[in-house]
Amino acid sequence: AARGHRGGDGHCPQGGEGLTGVSPPGVSPVSPIHVYTQREVYGTVGSRVTLSCSFWSSEWISEDISITWHFQAEGSRDSISIFHYAKGQPYIDDVGSFKERMEWVGNPRRKDGTIVIHSLEPTDNGTFTCDVKNPP
Repeated sequence: AARGHRGGDGHCPQGGEGLTGVSPPGVSPVSPIHVYTQREVYGTVGSRVTLSCSFWSSEWISEDISITWHFQAEGSRDSISIFHYAKGQPYIDDVGSFKERMEWVGNPRRKDGTIVIHSLEPTDNGTFTCDVKNPP
């Protein structure tokens, strides 16, 4: 069986709720985005798995909202970008083994950045991270 972990964002690799929004000195405060994912997701080789990512912000959802999914293989130090949503369009990154097996099912207007990975392989074990940015 393939297993996947997902973090809330780059600051929360263990999953659960992540928080972004840091203000350098002299800059107006940034409102955080709360990103929610499941801590662990299990799937069977050959089947599909839904990697859900929902988020909440007190600010309105900007036309420039972006959602990025990263994957860090089990035992690897490096993570790769596997999916990006920007300027109203989903983009499946043309690297790694996911490009032919990924489906975008999210809807940023509903604060949803969910993806589906089809035909799971044993090498899909690892950490999946959902990162959401809502400029400005």
